[in-house]
Amino acid sequence: MMRVLPGSAVLLGLVLGASSLGQGQTPAADDQMKKDIEALKEGQKAIQKDLEEIKRLLQARPVAAADALPKDPISIASEPFKGSGTAKVALIEFSDYQCPFCGRYVKETLPQIRSDYVETGKVKYVFRDLPLSFHKQAFKAAEAAHCAGEEGKFWEMHDLLYANQTALAPEQLSAHAKSLGLNEAAFQQCLDSGKFAAAINKDIADAGAVGISGTPSFLLGVVQPGDGRVKVVKKLVGAKPYAEFKAAVDGLLAAP
Repeated sequence: MMRVLPGSAVLLGLVLGASSLGQGQTPAADDQMKKDIEALKEGQKAIQKDLEEIKRLLQARPVAAADALPKDPISIASEPFKGSGTAKVALIEFSDYQCPFCGRYVKETLPQIRSDYVETGKVKYVFRDLPLSFHKQAFKAAEAAHCAGEEGKFWEMHDLLYANQTALAPEQLSAHAKSLGLNEAAFQQCLDSGKFAAAINKDIADAGAVGISGTPSFLLGVVQPGDGRVKVVKKLVGAKPYAEFKAAVDGLLAAP
């Protein structure tokens, strides 16, 4: 079966339309039809050129393997976390406040991880930002969480944003801050200044360096004595069921 590209289908339709008109087509209309066909041909050439350029850029771009892990222990000193500072194991989440899969994970899986491992002091739970480019409100929402963190309410804002994923417009972020009892003027000044944009961009770059491009994704590792960095030993990608997290965490906790 012949495969016809969308642009080719339009071109084919014009050609068939021209032939069906037969002797009823006027010279002027015939000339216009030829011009339209030539314009479509040029448009197709331009599209093909753009596609070839995109392909070239993607092939030239260094991309870490999907199963790549950091070679050296990574620092989590400046990242928001829950749990005991002396926990042996760390679970690092890369997430996007507008991502529906992240929302499902926060609702269905995270509460049990918190109760079984974080609140018991077994796991240090670390959050890092990975706002995806096609989620247009996710980056500012990430900034809002950090701005709330300046008043000690990062996790409260985190939970509120995931509970209201369809309400992440700038004015709605301000309303969330008000509902949490934050200093509204200070929060707004922080949000407008882009104070945490560089830190969020660093998280995005660090995720890309280990082949993480989707959310939610997780790095599981051992907290190093002394400096508190994390030696990553496993990567988990997607809103996986609790059982998969349990197996991975229990295995690491049981290791020498």
